[in-house]
This record gives sequence, structure tokens and C-alpha cells, in this order.
Amino acid sequence: MFRLSSFPTIRRASGPAVVLAAALAVSLGLTACGQGAEGSGTGAAEAPKPPALTETEKAALLTSLPAPYDKADLENGRRAFARCRSCHTITPGGPNMTGPNLYGVFGSEAGARDKYSYSHALRTADFTWDAETLDHWLQNPRTFLPGNKMSFAGLPDATDRRDVIAFLKVETGFKPTGE
Repeated sequence: MFRLSSFPTIRRASGPAVVLAAALAVSLGLTACGQGAEGSGTGAAEAPKPPALTETEKAALLTSLPAPYDKADLENGRRAFARCRSCHTITPGGPNMTGPNLYGVFGSEAGARDKYSYSHALRTADFTWDAETLDHWLQNPRTFLPGNKMSFAGLPDATDRRDVIAFLKVETGFKPTGE
């Protein structure tokens, strides 16, 4: 549990009630932060995360993508996406950061993700994220949708954009339907 030596002020205080109250307060604090008891502390059951794709499954999904994404280099896409990781997560149920979590982005409406504070420009944008739209967005987010809050300068190289889009399709739960 907790060491009394870690809390010198409590150790000097008299009585076991003070020690018990302090330990309870620390325990409740850790639980509220999601570091103590089981679960996230929200009381809601978390949806099970889908199993990670094997390399063979990733390769099969890549070849099922429409051209030009079926010829993409997933490793280059992963490397190019590293520039995005400081603001975005791509895991199921992952947290929003400076930018929203991108899991399941393809086919979703722009500016409509729950629990993320979008700019007015993106909240009122009238488009659905698909590969072509994301390609234009990634080329230069500021000129694609003036007024958005994304500070990223963009990916000017078309091959990098193709590879990032394919990487995102493979890593974010995309299900091909003949896009």
C-alpha cells in the first residue's frame, strides 16, 4: 500500500486516524486519476478493443484499398505520421490531445467527434472524411479550410500523403467498401 516514510508530515502527526485518512485521500485521488482501482473511474464499461492486425492482415487490407493507396508504403506512412503523433492518437478509444483521436476517421463527418473542441470552421464544415478529402487537408490544412485551428504546415509530398492515408486506413479500423 503506502509507506508512511513517503509522507513525513503524516508520520509526525499523532494518531492512526490521521494516517488512515491520509492514505484514503491518496487512494481516492489515484482512483479518480485512473491509476488506482480497476477501470477508468467513469463507471461506464469500456468497449473491448479490437485485436491488433497481424502483418499479413495489414498487407491484405493494403492490397484491398483502391488505387493509389493499394501501392502505398506503410512503413513510410508510419514514419510520416510520426509528425502527427504529438497531436493525434489512432487507437480505439484513445484520448483526444491537441487534435482529436483519428480511430475510425474515414466515413465520419468533419467536426463531429464527441468530446473534442473543434474550431468553428470545422464544426460548420460540410464534408465527410474520405481519402481524397484527407489528401487535400494534409497538403495544407490552413488553405483547405481557413479558420481551422490546426497549426500543422502540411505534407507537400504527394507520396508521403498517400502513404499516411494508407497507414491510417490500415491502423484506424477502416473497412473497405469500394470507396
